[in-house]
Amino acid sequence: MASELPLPLLALLFLVILPPLCSSWRPADDDDASVSRSVFPMDGDVAWVVQVSDLHISAYSPERSADLELLGTALRAIHPHLLLVTGDITDAKNQQRTTSRQDEYEWVTYKKTIDAIVGRGGIDKSRIFDIRGNHDTYGVPYRGGKLDFFSTYSVNSQLKRLSTITSILLQGDRSYQFLGIDDTISVGIRFPANLFGHPTDKRIEAVNSELQYLTNHSNAPVTKVVFGHFPMSFTASSEKGQRYESVFTRQSISAYLCGHLHAKVSKQLWRYHEMRTTEGHKSSFWEWELGDWKDSRLMRILAIDGGAVSFIDHTLNQALQTSILITYPTDSRSMNMLESEKWSMRNDINVLVFSHQVIRNVSARVFDSYSGFKVVEEIPLQLVFSSADRPLFHAKWNAENYRSPSPTRYWLQVFVLDSHGVKISSEQRPFSVEGKMAIPTRSWLSYLVFEVQWEDMYRVLMWSNMAFTILLLFTPKILYHFVSRSSSYQRWVMSVLTSPIQQRKSYFWLVWFLMKGTRSKPFWSCLVIYVLWLIEMPWFWGRATSEDGEIAQMYLSGWSMPFHDGGLTGNKLSNPDVLVITLPFLYLVVIPVIVLIYGLFAEKAIVCSRHSRRVEYSAGSANTLAESARLLPDAPRALLMKFSGKMVSMVIQFWGSWTRRALLLACSITAAIHLKLCSKLMSAYGMVPVALSPPLTWMPLLLLGAAAYCTKLHGD
Repeated sequence: MASELPLPLLALLFLVILPPLCSSWRPADDDDASVSRSVFPMDGDVAWVVQVSDLHISAYSPERSADLELLGTALRAIHPHLLLVTGDITDAKNQQRTTSRQDEYEWVTYKKTIDAIVGRGGIDKSRIFDIRGNHDTYGVPYRGGKLDFFSTYSVNSQLKRLSTITSILLQGDRSYQFLGIDDTISVGIRFPANLFGHPTDKRIEAVNSELQYLTNHSNAPVTKVVFGHFPMSFTASSEKGQRYESVFTRQSISAYLCGHLHAKVSKQLWRYHEMRTTEGHKSSFWEWELGDWKDSRLMRILAIDGGAVSFIDHTLNQALQTSILITYPTDSRSMNMLESEKWSMRNDINVLVFSHQVIRNVSARVFDSYSGFKVVEEIPLQLVFSSADRPLFHAKWNAENYRSPSPTRYWLQVFVLDSHGVKISSEQRPFSVEGKMAIPTRSWLSYLVFEVQWEDMYRVLMWSNMAFTILLLFTPKILYHFVSRSSSYQRWVMSVLTSPIQQRKSYFWLVWFLMKGTRSKPFWSCLVIYVLWLIEMPWFWGRATSEDGEIAQMYLSGWSMPFHDGGLTGNKLSNPDVLVITLPFLYLVVIPVIVLIYGLFAEKAIVCSRHSRRVEYSAGSANTLAESARLLPDAPRALLMKFSGKMVSMVIQFWGSWTRRALLLACSITAAIHLKLCSKLMSAYGMVPVALSPPLTWMPLLLLGAAAYCTKLHGD
């Protein structure tokens, strides 16, 4: 036995040691860091924009694009300075949603819909900015190719703004910068392994430079808002381990807007980021995920008022009637920015009221939550500008009256009366004139999805699984090697096995299960080789990009993709996007396969030990039937007597005791889960390539089937 251990151990060590606006703005050197810039004038110091995300325009769900007419109607009332479309413009799925592919019809529909929105909403097309989402890159081998329809039909492409970074400047009494980032993976892997944003070091450095430039060269204060498709929790680190969070805090952005996760996952996915800069100062920014247009028909109106950023989200199931956005003071639960060194108390209330009707009266009421929400003060607001596209209402108040140690003591609500006599009110929002924050407790789902860094979590889940699997393989084998031949151990085992079940300690069954599970040298060696293969070698081959694309290899660390000219890159891409494939397989298939194989061999060892002196199989059918009467329950005895002795013997040998039947049932369930996972991969990446990949497709089934056969009872 001593000679059997070094080879797998050496193989394990070997594999583990192996790695697993202005003309003076300088353009970036390559596409990874290219920047397009736009400048728009702005009156005053209040600006507002509209954001929509995850349109998922589909050839099989035409209502999604048809309902965008409601957005056009809303834009006519809102008159935004910008319209931001933050990714997943098209669905890129087949009707059964089993595979992904780019459909030019969906992109043509998007272009026509945007043209209709421009006509209906009265917005200048140059003020519409769209960026890619992961669905917009499904199956796109490379940017600018025939399947990259974003480069043909998007608004940015029509206006020659195909850079990965889009910088927009609104210039008025103050400067407001909106920076869009396209972090979709350069090689468009197909569903489901295309889930994360993939920034590069050059792009992160370019974002940092772009945000820094205005700070250094603008005489007016600058408020910065960044938008992208992927939340920070679904954005991978760059090659050198850089992340956007440190850049955003260092450059003092106010907010990061994104989509991707959809409202069905959890509504109000908002996150407050706070970090300490290299100079020792604390800096922070808000991250606000919008939700989706696809199912929820969500639209966001975001405003910047003298540097204070606020927003309101609307569900456009019907035409927008009247929208009330309090731009100052902001909501202390989700919009305040506490900057003690720069904070200055403002003695005003500002409200944007968007409506198709003429607004006759606007007033604000302050409520004290410490006094049962009694009205403390009612303040009339006056229209600041007479033009219809400047719906800003303003009032002065004494902010000192509302100082409080609690950020949620005072609440503000605005009431509006239009020309038709219709009264509308905003929702009540807490405020703090001192800029204090009261971040509410989030649900566990919101925390899990939005605040867990899934790139790091994948490493933890993957390597903890691998470590447990390796311990499960090697620890009992080493233990079995040193103690199994001890005569005292053999006497102890026999004494425990012959004693009543109630007297057997739980640790005995654990030791027995692990040690006897590894007693088959061929099976244990196969399991070791199989696990080592999964760590370092390709799992399967498939068409990772288009349906007619190159065959690529998928590893535990990601896809090894070919260039579009046919040459292999030699690099693993799409990490950690493969977690949606690898984690279910590792946790629901690999570990259960090992445990069930151990269980089958341990169960047979118990049966053989208990009945080694009592169970004798004879060649005659009479003796075989007699043995069946003893091993099997009473109910099927009469039925079994009708069959031949040989058939009964085969049934007894294979099905055995109730414990074995439970193990075989568990094997069937594991096999069904495995086949379900494989069928999804075949739909996504091609049936033949996946089916011809034994490490993924056939090994679990072969191992379970062989173990079930080899552990059946024998008649000799």
